[in-house]
Amino acid sequence: MKKSNKYTVTAALPYANGPIHIGHLAGVYFPADVFVRYLRRKNKDVIFICGSDEHGVPIAMQAKREKKTPQEIVNKYHHMIQDCFTNFGIQFDNYSRTSTEIHYEISTSFFKKLHEKEKIFEKESEQYYDEEAKQFLADRYISGQCPHCKKEEAYGDQCENCGSSLIPEDLIHPKSTISGSFPVFKKTKHWYFPLNEYQKFLEKWILINHQTDWKVNVYGQAKSWLDQGLKPRAITRDLNWGVPVPILQEKGKVLYVWFEAPIGYISSTIEWSKRKKIDWKPYWKDKKTKLIQFIGKDNIVFHCIIFPVILKAYDGGYILPDKILANEFLHLENKKISTSKNWAVWGHEYLEDFPNQQDTLRYILIANMPEKKDNNFNWKDFQRKNNTELVAILGNFVNRSLTLVKKYNNGIVPNPGILSIEDKKILKKIKNYPESIGDFIESYKFREALACFMNLAKLGNKYLTEEEPWKKEEKKRVETILYVSLQIVGMLAQLAEPFLPHTAKKLLDMLRLKTFFWNQIKEKILCPGHLLGNPTFLFEKVTNESIEKQLKKLEKIRNTR
Repeated sequence: MKKSNKYTVTAALPYANGPIHIGHLAGVYFPADVFVRYLRRKNKDVIFICGSDEHGVPIAMQAKREKKTPQEIVNKYHHMIQDCFTNFGIQFDNYSRTSTEIHYEISTSFFKKLHEKEKIFEKESEQYYDEEAKQFLADRYISGQCPHCKKEEAYGDQCENCGSSLIPEDLIHPKSTISGSFPVFKKTKHWYFPLNEYQKFLEKWILINHQTDWKVNVYGQAKSWLDQGLKPRAITRDLNWGVPVPILQEKGKVLYVWFEAPIGYISSTIEWSKRKKIDWKPYWKDKKTKLIQFIGKDNIVFHCIIFPVILKAYDGGYILPDKILANEFLHLENKKISTSKNWAVWGHEYLEDFPNQQDTLRYILIANMPEKKDNNFNWKDFQRKNNTELVAILGNFVNRSLTLVKKYNNGIVPNPGILSIEDKKILKKIKNYPESIGDFIESYKFREALACFMNLAKLGNKYLTEEEPWKKEEKKRVETILYVSLQIVGMLAQLAEPFLPHTAKKLLDMLRLKTFFWNQIKEKILCPGHLLGNPTFLFEKVTNESIEKQLKKLEKIRNTR
């Protein structure tokens, strides 16, 4: 990772038509939070930006089905999503929403400037129209057979089965999702972005400048689009829900959600800057600032092609992303997660079923993060990892160490005697962990960073088990073993926070330690004479009964499909 002191980190705007599930957390939000927490501990100037994406056809469709207004739908899920993030310890500097006044102002200002500079053009074209419903059909109001995988019920913008990006005209046997009737073509006017004019710019920026430093899946998908040749793309839609096209005579037309939604990163930053009374421009316009974007795999083209072109065409001095990071998909019990079929583990339900065990899910999802290929979550593995790794290794080592110090030295960090060869090896070895974990995080290898952290816990557990201070007769040797063990515990307390923030706070409180900056973490963290707090258990076992409850819930969903 290129070194910088200022970072703007964005996480994909979750769509406010449903709650957050484990695929979202593993794919975008946990890796982004690990990265940002690490940067803060490195004393970097970083802002972490997100917000709810509240416009578009799916929300309008859901409101129609539920006989509610779109605003009622997004209000419900915005707060549910925000509470979920907060409870899992995801620390955004600003979590906004695209229905705010400031977002309308910023997104329309982009459209107006592009319109004034003639960077966009209007064109009359034929679009599918539902004669029964008497309305034009946006992409998601049309379904049909995918021309690629031949799966039925593909939408007019994407096939959810094979992931192909589509336009409505691609569909075989299209029909309206509103009335079920076959649509007809009718003329309408929209504004288009000439993506083809930016082909060479994108080829240089992506294919040359980022050939070696972007993830393979991100680079590959962007290259595929460029290889096919870019075409003009509509940036407005016939719809009543969204940011209105800021041209007076135009009614019933809004900015296409994938034009205005990415601008939400900027409007959210400006909202933050107004609240904090801090200038936002250096975070988006200073060439020394690194813009890092964590996104879902299905959003690659919009962040790699469309958003950079909008910034380029606007010509306001905006920086382009240094990294665009997308994981692969996470499956549930060997089946693809499906929100429409309710095949998911929902974040808010997990928090209800496993109270005070937020870090357990953080740990399992980071350990199983689909960084290079699709991965799987299953409840038996969740139980095994919690019980044999968090409880039996990390939690057990910490609890044994602190309990023994309380028993043999009244809870005071002992003064070590003569260090054995093994003691010296251990103390020398633990010095390398902050740098090793940091290197993995800076390379966006979060699974390896977490594994490295757990190796430190395993090292401590093995050391304490083999040294057996409870069997030693010489008091000074007991104190020395406990001193070495406590240095490992202290190191774990300082290094846990990016991955397990709730656990880190609990452990730091037990040790009566403050949080150090990453570069200040040394092998001697707990000094002799320091009084420790009372030991408590960091984790609790996951019972067979709780896992059976989750499996029965999934079985019920499977049987009702």
